[in-house]
Amino acid sequence: MTLNIVLIEPEIPNNTGNIGRLSLASGSTLHLVKPFGFELTDARVKRAGLDYWQHVDIKIYESADEFFATHIDKTMVFLSSHGTKSVWDIPFEDGIFLVFGKESVGLANEITDAHSDKLYKIPIHSPHIRSLNLANAVAVVVYEGLRQMKNEI
Repeated sequence: MTLNIVLIEPEIPNNTGNIGRLSLASGSTLHLVKPFGFELTDARVKRAGLDYWQHVDIKIYESADEFFATHIDKTMVFLSSHGTKSVWDIPFEDGIFLVFGKESVGLANEITDAHSDKLYKIPIHSPHIRSLNLANAVAVVVYEGLRQMKNEI
């Protein structure tokens, strides 16, 4: 079983490197949507992903429009601190696309508005925190998906 991790316009190289490492560890495919806030050749990306980066199953898209046009018929869910449903309620299935926004502002309003019925959030119990670090959020969602699908690594 495979999950697809989608990062739309990631800004922080260390997060992307860590998520690349997570992708490899979990058997997921990593989809990166430009523009990036860094170059993929950035040493911080590679350092966070260690020597695993070369083994990551990675797909790169020039824009969100290209990504969505390429995968128009795929099952997707969208992760946002503005979601109304919990990640524990995501109907995980083989091949699902887990779509995350950039670190500073999350997903664009056009995306959340167009997919409001598929918008999920990670429960946060403190009113003093808006969201988790992107790499941590991706890890929470990916491993919840694997748990629900009973995929053993």
